[in-house]
This record gives sequence, structure tokens and C-alpha cells, in this order.
Amino acid sequence: MRKVGFIGLGLMGQPMACNLLRAGYELTVYDRNDHKVAAVVKEGAAGAKSPQEVAEAAEVIITMLPNSPHVKEVVFGANGLYPVLRPGQYFVDMSSISPIAAKEIAEKLEEKGVHALDAPVSGGVEKAKAGTLAVMVGGSAAAFEAVKPVLSAMAGSIVLVGPAGAGQTCKLVNQMIVGVNIAIIAEALTLGKKAGVDPENIFQAIRGGLAGSQCLEDKAPRMFSGNFDPGFRINLHAKDLGNVLETSRELHVAVPLTAQVMEMMQALLNDGHGACDHGGLALFYEKLNSLSLNREA
Repeated sequence: MRKVGFIGLGLMGQPMACNLLRAGYELTVYDRNDHKVAAVVKEGAAGAKSPQEVAEAAEVIITMLPNSPHVKEVVFGANGLYPVLRPGQYFVDMSSISPIAAKEIAEKLEEKGVHALDAPVSGGVEKAKAGTLAVMVGGSAAAFEAVKPVLSAMAGSIVLVGPAGAGQTCKLVNQMIVGVNIAIIAEALTLGKKAGVDPENIFQAIRGGLAGSQCLEDKAPRMFSGNFDPGFRINLHAKDLGNVLETSRELHVAVPLTAQVMEMMQALLNDGHGACDHGGLALFYEKLNSLSLNREA
């Protein structure tokens, strides 16, 4: 399969689409913003005027959109994919949405003979550009094997975790762990600095031990420099935690740590930090304790 459609050319979607072009795929792209389409067309893609045009041109259709309502609109809304989808096509949603919505979409598409996979990603903009994202996939093994070469153009790790909706569940678990991890990094380093120890020295001392993590490696240096240009924005992480809380209520699972991080993010959104990298959780502690981890502060 060489004909791929890509819908959603935001911070993550654009570099992912460009990696498909570099891998030699015949790519048709769509986004509500014409200038985003134009940027990828300039790299060699064909531009579409609607999701339906993408579906008509592609064997594999990929969506990379903000949340469940956006995916449903692209699939079932006006000029959406559904009326023109053909049996044997593949629909791969790489957005981060509710597992409940992912299952509903998959069931409706399978009725039409379309193979549906939910395949959310982790790694942020840097790994999207590098083509080394981690992809967690829900759906059938046969569909997974069929589209794996396409996913490999964008990812360094691709794992089938279960049936429809399982990929989104895995992504929610990922976002819970990442959110709590970043929060405790900021909290702990703030304590260290308040106690009179240079937090950068603490970072060097603990990074090789059990407290070491990818979050520590990626986010602590941002906290020290005060650079919160988005790799993954707070408002998007808060959206993901909203899906966690919705799912936890459906399943009657208590998630108190995640709920607390969500409250921190709500405070940051209220203060206008929604577009900051989620490492900006440090700003919550800065306001709470009147102490910044920024070495220049």
C-alpha cells in the first residue's frame, strides 16, 4: 500500500506527514487551515479540499486531531469520510481520544468493511520530527501487520496492545504516568532548592539511580532554563487527563494522583500557560512557593 491520506497537520501531524513523504509514500493531506496544507504540499504531497477527497485518494487514511469530537466530525460529519469509504481501506486514528469513542468509531467502520485501528503516539514534537515516536495500537492483528510499514515511517516503537480501544487506553496510562512524573520532579526539585541545594546538582546526582526517567531527562533541563516552548502543550495534556477521568468514572476506578495533576493543570490554564510545554508544571510550584527553578531567576 503506497497511497496514504493524512488529516490533521498540527504541531505533531505536519512532521509525521513529512516523514511519510520521505519514506516514499504517495500522500494526500487535508487540514482546516489552508496554510498548513500548503506547507506539506510544498514538500511533495497532494492537497485535498475535504476529508472525502482524502478518502477517495487513499488506501490508508490517518487522522491526527485534537480530541474525540474532532475525529467523529471528520469521519461522520459534513464532507466526512464515511459516505465514500470503501471495503478494504484502512483507517488509522493517531489522535489521543477516549477509548469509548475509539471503539464506537471502529465498530461503525468495520460494518462497512473498513479496517480501523486506534494508534495514539507518545514522544512529542521532537520525536515526531525525528520519526521515532512510540505508537500504541488497538485493533486486529491482521490490520496491524498490514499498516505497520506505514507506521514505521513515523515511529521507532510500534506495539499492538489489544483490540479496538486498547491503543487509546494505553495512551491514557502513558499520560497519567507522564503527568504525575513531571509534577513530582517539579515538586521535589523545588524542595531541594528551598533547602539550599542547587537543583541542577540534584539532577546530576539522581539521574543515574532509580529516580531517573525520560521525564527527568527531558523536563528538568527545561525547568532550569525556563524554556517551556511546547514539545507537548499543557492544554493537550489536560485534554488527555480529561479522557482519563471520563474513562475512570465509566470503570469506577479511583485515580487520585491523576486528578490532582489535572487540578494543577487547570490552575495553569487559568493563568494563561496552556500553550506551554507540560514541563511548565514547574510554574504551578513556582507560584505556590514563590520560588523558581529557573537558574536565571
